[in-house]
Amino acid sequence: MIIMAPVLLILLGATEILQADLLPDDKISLLPPVNFTIKVTGLAQVLLRWEPNPDQEQRNVNLEYQVKINAPKEDDYETRITESKCVTILHKGFSASVRTILQNDHSLLASSWASAELHAPSGSPGTSVVNLTCTTNTTADNYSHLRPYQVSLHCTWLVGTDAPEDTQYFLYYRYGSWTEECQEYSKDSMGRNIACWFPRTFIHSRGRDWLAVLVNGSSKHSAIKPFDQLFTLHAIDQINPPLNVTAEIEGTRLSIQWEKPVSAFPIHCFDYEVKIHNARNGYLQIEKMMTNAFISIIDDLSKYDVQVRAAVSSMCREAGLWSEWSQPIYVGKDEHKPLREWFLIVLMATICFILLILLLICRICHLWIKLFPPIPAPKSNIKDLFVTANYEKAGSVETEIEVISYIEKPGVETLEDSVF
Repeated sequence: MIIMAPVLLILLGATEILQADLLPDDKISLLPPVNFTIKVTGLAQVLLRWEPNPDQEQRNVNLEYQVKINAPKEDDYETRITESKCVTILHKGFSASVRTILQNDHSLLASSWASAELHAPSGSPGTSVVNLTCTTNTTADNYSHLRPYQVSLHCTWLVGTDAPEDTQYFLYYRYGSWTEECQEYSKDSMGRNIACWFPRTFIHSRGRDWLAVLVNGSSKHSAIKPFDQLFTLHAIDQINPPLNVTAEIEGTRLSIQWEKPVSAFPIHCFDYEVKIHNARNGYLQIEKMMTNAFISIIDDLSKYDVQVRAAVSSMCREAGLWSEWSQPIYVGKDEHKPLREWFLIVLMATICFILLILLLICRICHLWIKLFPPIPAPKSNIKDLFVTANYEKAGSVETEIEVISYIEKPGVETLEDSVF
C-alpha cells in the first residue's frame, strides 16, 4: 500500500496536466474561415462551403463552425464540417455568414464572421407570378410493381400585375435530386400559361423532403422576374375519400363501414370523420375515429344520408388536409313521395275543403230547406178518430209545425164498412 500511493499520485498529476492541455486557453485567438462561397445546386437549393483559416493556431481541441442565414429567412445552426446544404427560396436573394467557435462547459469562444451573398435574380418588378398554389394527389398504378402508387401535381398562379401581354410562364419542380419541367399547361384568354398539370411525378407521397417549384417567364418587352416557392407535402397533399362506404340499419342501429383511401400509407395511418344527417329533422352528427367502422343509435322512422372523409394521422406524418366527403349513402324509411302522389293528396284535400265550406254555407242560410222543403204526412181515413189539428208557428215564418191530437170516445167502438 505504501508503494502504491506514490504511483497513484503520479498518475493523478499526469491526468491533471493532460486535462489542462486539452482545455482551451482563454488567450487563444480564433480566426474566421476563408474562401466562403455560396453556390446554387438546384431549384431553391444552395451549397455553403468554406475552409479553415490556415493561420489558425493548432491546438489539441475540436473546432466547430456556426452558420447563420441572414436572408431571406433568418436561421442559425452549428456544424463540424466545412460545408452545408440549405433549401431556401432564392428569388429574394440569399446571404449567409460563418464563424469559427470553440466551446466547453464554461465559455464560448468565437471568431469574427465571414459572409457571402447571392443577389436576387434580375427582372422587372411586378412581372413575376402571384398566388402560386400547388396540390398533390395519389393514384393507384396497376402496371408497376415497384411503384404501386403515382403522385400527380397540379399548380396554378396569376399573371403578374405589370407583366406584358406577350408574357409566357414556364414551371419546374424539384423533389430530392429530380427536376422536371411542365409539359401540360392551361392558358388564359390571352394564351398565357396560368396552370400546370403533372399526371405522373417523382414525388413520394410518404416522403418528407421539400417540394420546390419555380416559375420563370419570357417576354419581348420586359425581363420577367422568376418566382420560387417551397411546399411541404403534408400541407398540399389532397387525400382521396374512403372507398366502398356502406350503411345498414337494423332496428335502431345504424352500422357504417368503409375502406382506407387510395394511398401509399397503411391502414393504421388514417383518421376518419363520419357525418350522419337526419333528413327529417335536419340533425347533423359528426364523429371522429381511427377505425374503419362506426355504429350509431338512430330513430328508425327517419331517413339518413351518410358520408365519410379521411386524413393522414399525425402518428405517420404531420397533420395535413382532410379529403373530400365520400358520395352520400341514403338509408331509412322516410322516402320522398313522387310528384304525382303529392298532386293527388293536394287535390283531395282541396276538394274536401271546398265541400266543407259549402256545407257550412247551407247550414247558416237554410238553403237545404229552401231547396228541398219537407213533404206533409197524409191524414188518417178512420172516421171514428176525431182529429184536431193545431198549428203553431215555431221560430220563423218559413216553417210550420203541425200538431195533431187524436181523441177517442171512451167505451164506444165503431167500425164502418166492416165485413165479418
